[in-house]
Amino acid sequence: MKFFGLLLTVCGWLLPVAGLTWTSSLTVRLILCLIGIAMTLTGILGLLNPAYLKDAVWKK
Repeated sequence: MKFFGLLLTVCGWLLPVAGLTWTSSLTVRLILCLIGIAMTLTGILGLLNPAYLKDAVWKK
């Protein structure tokens, strides 16, 4: 799960960065940025955080 969370987070960051070279339309860039933010937040809050909470230090 940690690997997929990290992968989704990095892809969510790379999507808007790559969108800068793909198009010059501001609407498409905005949509790509919003999708990238959603992917990044899903990766961090949805996959990485629960994976680290499973092995939390205070639960041992």
